[in-house]
Amino acid sequence: MRAIQATELAELLKDEADITLLDVREPWEHQLASIPAATLIPMGEVSNRLDELEPARTMVVMCHHGNRSAMVGRFLEQHGFRDVVNLDGGIDGWSETVDPDVPRY
Repeated sequence: MRAIQATELAELLKDEADITLLDVREPWEHQLASIPAATLIPMGEVSNRLDELEPARTMVVMCHHGNRSAMVGRFLEQHGFRDVVNLDGGIDGWSETVDPDVPRY
């Protein structure tokens, strides 16, 4: 699984790349700080909600700092997802380098 920085993700989103941005944090975290393009499926629900995701699409997985998303990314790869990318630094990195209006916690 490869990793990208928040600035690279911002470029992909700006270019309207054909990706799914999967936020695996908890709902309270997503409410506090989020990227509008993200789909929220908390880490503990991913295995039961795989049918909501398209294995053929590029899947960028994010969390707070990148640890949970790395675990979910490996899980997705084991279940047939072909192009899984971890957002290195997570929403915290996004807040630091792309959008300082997104709260840090």
